[in-house]
Amino acid sequence: MSFIKITCKYCGKSFSRKKGRVNEAIKFNWNQYCSLSCQVKAKTNKIKIKCGNPQCNKKIVRVPSAIPPSGIGFCSRTCAAIINNPKFPKRQKKIRICPNCGGNFTGYRKYCSIKCYPERPIFPASKIIDEIKKFYKKNGRIPVKREYHAYRAARLRFGTWNKAIETAGFQPNPVLFAKKYIAKDGHKCDSLSEKIIDDWLFKKKIIHEKNAQYLNTLFTADFKIKDIYIEFFGLHKQLKKYDQLMKIKLKLIKDNNIKLISIYPKDIFPKSKLNGILSDIIS
Repeated sequence: MSFIKITCKYCGKSFSRKKGRVNEAIKFNWNQYCSLSCQVKAKTNKIKIKCGNPQCNKKIVRVPSAIPPSGIGFCSRTCAAIINNPKFPKRQKKIRICPNCGGNFTGYRKYCSIKCYPERPIFPASKIIDEIKKFYKKNGRIPVKREYHAYRAARLRFGTWNKAIETAGFQPNPVLFAKKYIAKDGHKCDSLSEKIIDDWLFKKKIIHEKNAQYLNTLFTADFKIKDIYIEFFGLHKQLKKYDQLMKIKLKLIKDNNIKLISIYPKDIFPKSKLNGILSDIIS
C-alpha cells in the first residue's frame, strides 16, 4: 500500500496519506488536512481579536456577527465594565423630601418609610352594612362589588363581598348569567345588567322589544327600539367563544348597515352612563 506526501490545506504541514484517498480527494475537489483539528479550524468562520481592555489584551475568538461595528470585544463582563462604566455613568437619582418628617430620600414613594405614612381611617363594619341597606332601599337591589366605593374595606371586615351582603340580611348575587331577572315591565333578562337597562328604558317610557331577531338569522339583539338595536356585551374579553360569536354578529351588523348601540359593563358600573349612551333615543 503506497503513501503520498501532501501539504495540509490549513496549517501547511507535510503529512503522508494513502494514494487512493489522495486521488479521491483530487477527483471530488476536496481539501485535505493533516488532522481533524485542522479540518474543524478550517471550516469555522471565527476570528481572533484582542480584548478591548488595554490592561488585559487577551486573545478572544468570536464569530463576525458577534463583533460590534466598533470592532471592540471583551473577554469578560469585568473587562467590559472597566471600559464602559466611565463612559456611561449612572443617572443621578432624584432626591425627594418626605412630607411627614422632612427627611431626604430617593425612589418613587411618597413618604420615606412606612412609619411616615399617615394612618388610614378605619371604615367600620356597621357603616358598610348601613350603606348596603340604603342602596337596596333606593335601587331595589343589592350593589355589585364594582359599584361599591368601599369594596376593599368590605372584604377586609367580612372576608368576602358575599359575606358582607349576607350580614346585611340579603342573598348574594349568583354567578354571572346563572340567574334570570324580571324587569319592571315583565321582560325576562339574562343578567342584572340587562335588567338595569330594561328598567331604564321602562322608566323613560321608551317602547322596546326584547330579544329582537337580526333579519332572518338565528342571532338576536338584547333590545330593539324601532330600527335601532341595542346589545349588552357583558362577557367581552372574558370568554373566547363569546368573543367569536360577537365578532360574527358585528360582521352581520356591518354588512347589512344595521344601526347598533353597544353597551359594556363599564357603562353601567360603577356609575351608570346610560343617559349619555342612549341620548339619541331619548331625543
